Amino acid sequence: MRSVSLTVNGKAVLASVEPRLNLADFLRDHQLLTGTHIGCEHGVCGACTLIVNGEPARSCIALAVACDGAEVRTIEDLDEDPIAIRLRAAFTAEHGLQCGYCTPGMLVTARDIVLRLPDADAERIRLELSGNLCRCTGYAGIVRAIERVLRERPAVEAPAKAPVAERRMAAPAATTVAAPVRTAAPVSASPDSTLRQTIGIALPPDRVWAAIKDPTLVASCVPGVTLAPSSSAGNLAGEMAVAFGPLRARFAGTATVSYDDAARSGTIRGEGRDSATGTRLKTEAEFRVSEAAAGKSRIDLTAAYALQGPLAQFSRGALVQALAGELCREVARNLEARLTGGTATPPQPAKFSAGAFLLGVIWRRLKALFGND
Repeated sequence: MRSVSLTVNGKAVLASVEPRLNLADFLRDHQLLTGTHIGCEHGVCGACTLIVNGEPARSCIALAVACDGAEVRTIEDLDEDPIAIRLRAAFTAEHGLQCGYCTPGMLVTARDIVLRLPDADAERIRLELSGNLCRCTGYAGIVRAIERVLRERPAVEAPAKAPVAERRMAAPAATTVAAPVRTAAPVSASPDSTLRQTIGIALPPDRVWAAIKDPTLVASCVPGVTLAPSSSAGNLAGEMAVAFGPLRARFAGTATVSYDDAARSGTIRGEGRDSATGTRLKTEAEFRVSEAAAGKSRIDLTAAYALQGPLAQFSRGALVQALAGELCREVARNLEARLTGGTATPPQPAKFSAGAFLLGVIWRRLKALFGND
């Protein structure tokens, strides 16, 4: 058993719990706060969403002992909250609930939207709600309810921390693979949807930079990416097919790319859509080539991304970071091979084996743990 001390709904709580006990079960079974609902128990459906240290969090995948010292607020603590009061009235007026199982988590997320994004439109609201699943309403009433509260501009207390501004990446980046994305307004993404990767290549920076400026060459190094014949130097069109275990998606669209030769850096903005699921991807990214050592280069990538639609539930940070790492290693190997006359992996099979992927991640972490990386 482990001792845990935290503040729950304004009250100090000290308890002895099993290390494996999650926060949701601790609140429901130990504190009898059953307003927090448990759905998928994998952090996907959002039913268990509550507030930890002022921010929405999944309580089914948070261990109670990991929250030691934290301030936790459940739906019960929002009875007198000015924004929650208005949201409950709006949900009722706009028919934003039916069975009610997802509603506690929806209200927590909706409250966060009102506090953090006062100018959010319907599209942005849907994007922010993509981590809260509902099997009843079709979301239309929920979106209208949040829009109603935003229009009313309630005079409420200021949020505990300053609202997150629309994200503009001073220097965005993602693999110049953004072929599979359709040109659109710059993406606004929260810090949780920011991706950073570094690729090492055993070739001089000038040579790598020249290769990076060739979209056809870059696309040929990225598994699953194909460029359309209509692509030009700064305007790309194409698609990227992805398979992760049983999941299949094919994002098609366009992107714009710009280059700064003096700084060996560039930016890319775009948008794509998977026609099978209707999932949309927006990205705003920056890439930079620099010298890592004599005759060697590094490519630094920073990307803000937003995924909206059925596949958004798989955009969790840890999974995306790990998957991006695997993809970047494959791109680096292919690019190096093409520039040195070797053989690169054919780009067509955009498939990732979930089992092999996870085993690879575990194996690398074990090697790093024992100093054999």
